[in-house]
This record gives sequence, structure tokens and C-alpha cells, in this order.
Amino acid sequence: MEAGVDSVIVIGTGPQGLAAAAHLLGRGLNPLVLEAGAGPAAAVAEWGHVRLFSPWTELIDAASRRLLEPTGWAAPTRGYPTGAQWIEQYLAPLADVLGDRVRYGARVVGVGRKGRDLSVDAGRAEQPFVVHVERADGSEERIEASAVIDASGTWLTPSPAGADGLPALGERAAVDAGLLEHRMPAIEDASALAGQHVVVVGNGHSAATTIGILSRVVKREPGTQISWVLRRGTVGNTFGGGSADELPERGALGQRAKKAVEDGLVDLVTGFRTEQVVIEGGQAVLVAEDGRRLDPAARVFVATGFRPDLSFLSEIRLDLDMRLHAPSKIAMEVDPNLHSCGSIRATGAADLEQPEPGFFIVGAKSYGRAPTFLALTGFEQVRSVVAAIAGDHEAAERVDLVLPDTGVCGGSGLSDAPDESADAGSCCAPTPQLIQLGGFGREIADRHREARLRRATPPAVPRRDP
Repeated sequence: MEAGVDSVIVIGTGPQGLAAAAHLLGRGLNPLVLEAGAGPAAAVAEWGHVRLFSPWTELIDAASRRLLEPTGWAAPTRGYPTGAQWIEQYLAPLADVLGDRVRYGARVVGVGRKGRDLSVDAGRAEQPFVVHVERADGSEERIEASAVIDASGTWLTPSPAGADGLPALGERAAVDAGLLEHRMPAIEDASALAGQHVVVVGNGHSAATTIGILSRVVKREPGTQISWVLRRGTVGNTFGGGSADELPERGALGQRAKKAVEDGLVDLVTGFRTEQVVIEGGQAVLVAEDGRRLDPAARVFVATGFRPDLSFLSEIRLDLDMRLHAPSKIAMEVDPNLHSCGSIRATGAADLEQPEPGFFIVGAKSYGRAPTFLALTGFEQVRSVVAAIAGDHEAAERVDLVLPDTGVCGGSGLSDAPDESADAGSCCAPTPQLIQLGGFGREIADRHREARLRRATPPAVPRRDP
């Protein structure tokens, strides 16, 4: 497809990015979707082994369905897919239908206004957007567009293990050594760690999923030791809402993790705020701010959440909350200090628009550092945003979505308050984090890729793994 000033650029081929393209086509607009990865939903593919807690009926966008059905595609109607199944049975077919409107190996490294840097007011809104792209072969491209929808997500910018929101001392070195990873392991990865000590850092659905995977290994190999590290001083809502969760699988996830702790399969460590990761004898040792040290671990899995990458938006005028990095108009709605995840209302174009006319942040990135974004929320966002871009203000303002309620969303809660205090206030308060635009997350993702490549390449000289 030839890109031009009439194009609407969509950044990312995740569920919201592809849905945005489908809505744009349905409105007679000209989408161009740019994806840094080699295939559709590249981020989802990295957690393809994980089962979603939303059912199929909540994982398919309406405009995308309308685009797919004439091809003979039939929507799955039952069950809870894994990430890989979501791609295979829905996202990849959708990307195929979009054809050359999707470009892979196209990393967006900057967005701005043609001929206008951030400081220039005169004639700014009349100028097209310019999107700077780095291709997989190292070449560069500059694409003009009438509007930009940033659906790039947060997967490539994980939050670090360090309790102050910055990487712990030695954390990068532990990543390079293959001892620390910011991801959820597959069962094959977990099985390879049988009989060893494994540490999980984090309090939320990703951490609970990781605990569930690892506890299966402990049942088969009782010599395996699992330490689950919480920054908060009490257990609080770590195990989720249980039967009170309107998404049953989400409630069951926490309850399975709770049973693993109660059955002695997992050691729960509370009030542990990581300051340093020390490599000793080929293993990782976590050291807390109060001086406590965990036993040496063969692997540390960090599941402390994600944050948006704003580095390529430095020339776009943004109005973001200083704490969450979410659009200011929805920050109070998604603030985990104030709400459970399900009590958050659906959001649309009026909430997501930025001071830069025609630029919108959607999907998980629109929640900034707030946790637990649902696909349903994103589908409603892109429906409304595309309606606004098309000039259909009535449709843009309409909201037709009620989110399932839950008692938790995986934040860290009140750091040291007794359980009853945590329950009485917010269920989801995040650990305080310093503002850091871009930087660590993208760097750490690159380090993980390099470490995986090193492990996949046989060494020239045989050596024993650490």
C-alpha cells in the first residue's frame, strides 16, 4: 500500500492496533499499521504459552469480525485461549486480511509534525504528522499521515525489580547472564529449573501465573524451591478476588497461587524491597534495602508490571498524568490507588485525545503504569477513536461497554498496613515509582533478546552452564 498524507498510521499489530485498522477500513479510511516485530501480535507471541482469563467472546472486536467473516473465517465461541491460540485463530487471520496495509520490521522511532518541532505553534495543526521508521535492514523512512493511533502497548518496557522504580544494582548484569528475566516462563522453562531455587518478584496476575507454572514443577520435583517476593509488608489482596471476580478465570488464578502457598509449595517473602542483585557462583542473590538476602537462585522472574515507552513521542504535545503516564483525562479513572480494575469506566476518544490534534494513545499504553487492561476496553477505545477521526462525533461520544468487576488488580497495596487497612482502602495501590521516560524498558528488552541469542548459540568451547 502507498502511504500518503491521507493515511492514518497505527503503531503496533496487537489486538487494539489490528482492530483500529479494521475500524478505519470500515469507515472508508486508509490505515497503515507499522509493526516492529516480524509477524502480527509480536508481543502476544512472547507470552503465547499463557492462557487468557477472558473468554473468546470478549477477545474479538466487532469490526474485525465483519472484516473476517466474508473470508469463511468462523469465530471461536467457547473456552479461554492461550496467547498463541489468540494469534493463530484470530489475530493472524485478521492481519492477513489487512494485507499490505500492515508492514513488519518497521520500528517507529519518532512522531512529529511536518516542519514543526515541539516548540512551534504557528500552523502546527494544519501540518501532517511525520512518522520516522527504522526498517529491519537498518534503512530509514519518513511517512506522512493525517492522524496517528499509538497502540504500541507496554510489553517491551517492563518495570524493574528495583523497589524504587529504577533497576536494582546488578540487575542489568543478571539479565545479561541469563539469571534474571522480565517475563513469565513456559512450562518447559520451568521444568528445566527442577531441583533448583527460583525467585518470583511481583504482586499481580503475571506473578500469580508464574507461581502457578512453577508450582507444577515443585509437585513433580519436591526438591525445587520457589520464593515469591512481595514488596508490600502484608499479603493483602495478593491472591485476588476469588469468587467475587466477575471474570471467573481471573479469580481462579489467584486462588491457585494461594493454594500453592498454603500447601507449602511456595515460600512467601513479604516486605522485601530489592536493592541489589549479586551474582555468586553462577547464581543470583537478591538483597533487600534492609539488608536481607535470599538464597542463591538459578533464575529470577520479575513480574512487577510495565510502563509506556514515551521516548519516540518527544516531539508530540502530550497531556499525561505525572505518576501513571496515562492520558490525564483518564488518570483518575485508572488510578489503582482509587479503583478496583473493574470499577473503571470504559474510555473513548474524548478521554484519549491529546493536545496534538489527531494523535491518540489506545490499548494498554493508555493506562500508563496502571495494571490489568482488558481487551474489551481496547476494542471500545478504538471504535470511539476511529469514529472521532472520521468525524462521527455522535458515535465517538457513545459508550456501549460495562466492564466485569473485580476486587483486585495486582498493585502493591499499602506497603506496610495491616490486611484490614489494605482491604478498607484501595485494593490496587502501586509501589511508588520515579518518573522514567523510556530508557530501561527498551534497553532491558534488548538485553533479554541478546541473552536468549547467546543461550541459543552453542559456545565455541564446551563449558558448564551456571
